[in-house]
Amino acid sequence: MKYVNPLRLKVLMMMFFVTGIVGIVVGLKVAPPNTSLLITFMGVINISLGGFFGWVFLNQTPQSDNKRKKKRDNN
Repeated sequence: MKYVNPLRLKVLMMMFFVTGIVGIVVGLKVAPPNTSLLITFMGVINISLGGFFGWVFLNQTPQSDNKRKKKRDNN
């Protein structure tokens, strides 16, 4: 997978977590009964996406600043 800037991943992760929590709360408390299941389900999907971006953030290797020190894989 391509290297992604950690700040961008943090912003995406927080954005998905916050909108997921808001979606679940709105779906369970505010929305009318016929649409509450759909809104709650979309909130769960947003929390899942936040978890995926958190996993990418924690598992990606740091990008080297010096291109000359990079070893070749195709020896």
